[in-house]
Amino acid sequence: MSGVPDRRRAERRDRRLAVGRGVMAAAASAVVALGTVAGLMSTAAGRGGEDGTARPEARSAPVTVPLPARPSRTPSAPEASPAPSPSPAAPAVSATSSPKSRPAGGTGTPAAAGRLYRHPQSQVLDWVREHRDDPRRPLIESRIAAHPAAVWFPEHDPGRITGRVRAVTSGAAASGRVPVLVPYAIPDRDCGGASRGGAPDLAAYDAWIRQFAAGLGDGPVIVVLEPDSIALADCLADDRRAARYASLARAARTLKAANPRARVYFDGGHSGWHPAAEQAAELRAAGAATSGDGIFTNVSNFHGTDEEARYARRVLSSLGGPPGLGAVIDTSRNGNGAPQQGAWCDPAGRALGRTPTTGTGEARIDAYLWVKLPGESDGCRGAAGTFAPDYAYDLATG
Repeated sequence: MSGVPDRRRAERRDRRLAVGRGVMAAAASAVVALGTVAGLMSTAAGRGGEDGTARPEARSAPVTVPLPARPSRTPSAPEASPAPSPSPAAPAVSATSSPKSRPAGGTGTPAAAGRLYRHPQSQVLDWVREHRDDPRRPLIESRIAAHPAAVWFPEHDPGRITGRVRAVTSGAAASGRVPVLVPYAIPDRDCGGASRGGAPDLAAYDAWIRQFAAGLGDGPVIVVLEPDSIALADCLADDRRAARYASLARAARTLKAANPRARVYFDGGHSGWHPAAEQAAELRAAGAATSGDGIFTNVSNFHGTDEEARYARRVLSSLGGPPGLGAVIDTSRNGNGAPQQGAWCDPAGRALGRTPTTGTGEARIDAYLWVKLPGESDGCRGAAGTFAPDYAYDLATG
């Protein structure tokens, strides 16, 4: 398309990228920068890391990243050798399970409740293994490498994605833990920005999601479905946005049909972006009220957990749907809240947020997750998507 509508759409997109989206653009670009990586792997201490405290008590960031960070290596098969144990000084991470269901309005506890999984492959774990004598290593190992994080799949890789997903879910099942997976291959990803890419069209994406779903297994799993796919969708023409939303709804139904124990969450943006009612309307159009289990917020951003929880509940209230719908919040770098003036590229003064857990004690908040991998750069402290030990150390001590 061309002319005034095009220019207006571009202007709206630029405003969203600069103001609302903040750090997500950086995170996403990191994912793409590591284009060879099929998905970012979660790195959480084998003990699970389900502490409810809001301290830099460790954020694990195995491999690649999410829209949020970026993948450094693609999952293939579970490694034979175990990941290094946290250093002796590392505090023990409790892995308390929560009830399998929650009454409407009760404490957040997803059906997939359980100890979260740390994939044994990640950039931070590679760094820990290779730098045993580095004085920063004990703190980075205990506070970041020892905790679970999401595993991203940003590559449109038909024919291979089933095996890559299965490598993660089978490893999680064998350890009795719950993996967090991030499919990130929607067409027109990032509205042509730094993380552009994804499947060539929605038909190809639908087929890719079916192959993705085939690797889910039958154990509990949490799926963070396509970061930015809804909050940033206003760059699309109305018909293309509607087609994307229909595809997201199909994706959620496909994932849940393949594994009824899967919990699928839709893109809720974050508290500094769209008003709750506006975001809820878009989520409703994408089938979030009927096809999934709730929403995710703050992916790759820095907004405080309390404000995100309030925002998520407002969105859910406006969204409607079954009373069991909940929210998961990315707490990987929000320990000190958002920086001023919208800084997003490895901003100084940030800290690890709450430890990943499915036992939040908060109404309608199902989990705190590390979706963006702590220590993987947005592009300022190192090449986008690469592990920056100085940045990781600053987050761990922030």
